[in-house]
Amino acid sequence: MILAIDIGNTETMLGLFEGYEVADSWRLSTERHRTGDELFLQLSALLAARPEGVALPERIVVASVVPALDRSWDDAAARLGLPLMRIDWRTELPIRLEVDEPHSVGADRIVNTLATSCLFGRDTIVVDLGTATTFDCITADGAFLGGVISPGPRAGIDRLHALSSKLPSVQIASPDRVLGRNTVEALESGVFYSIVEAIDGIVGRLIDEWGPEDPLVIATGGLAGLVAPHCRRVHEVDPYLTLKGIVCADRHLAGTEGDRA
Repeated sequence: MILAIDIGNTETMLGLFEGYEVADSWRLSTERHRTGDELFLQLSALLAARPEGVALPERIVVASVVPALDRSWDDAAARLGLPLMRIDWRTELPIRLEVDEPHSVGADRIVNTLATSCLFGRDTIVVDLGTATTFDCITADGAFLGGVISPGPRAGIDRLHALSSKLPSVQIASPDRVLGRNTVEALESGVFYSIVEAIDGIVGRLIDEWGPEDPLVIATGGLAGLVAPHCRRVHEVDPYLTLKGIVCADRHLAGTEGDRA
């Protein structure tokens, strides 16, 4: 059993995994000033509340894009008595970062690349809806070719609200119809479908430029389950894709990759 942790700029996703099967998971706010003691107490409470029959983890494996929290997570793991391994561009994994600046590729995109190579073995575009929305082009043999980074789903709402005193802030939700009959409905529709159409449009342009014959398009991230079903070009939704990539990394480094899940 391992505890896989994906530390993003806005949210931190944690999952207890037995092989590739998730036994329990939690989604937390990322707070950059958390101390190791605070994280230790939070982790202790979460692990104590795990389902009956689920074992405690033997180790922690982390993919993080928030270096400011590295020491705090190290301290928390030490207090729990668990070894912690961190995945980044220097980790020896069976993937290739075929971009101009490999050192600048985020750990989340690295493990997403590994996840698609490990679990699917086909040309893939990963759409990850986080603080930013990233689009990763990944070949069947595990080469990360680059992609697109665009503002995340909340960015447009917050910016529009900040610049327009008469326009309220709205939540991202699937509207009942496209045609809004009042200001709030019009905003909700505009916000939601601008995200949907941006995903379809960018994926389409990537496919046209890259040229894979039949790529898998998979969405992940906190809002993937809400947005992706409305996208014409997204084939699958997997909220645990990044965590599964962390599991793939752990199994590779331990020499226990096994068959594809």
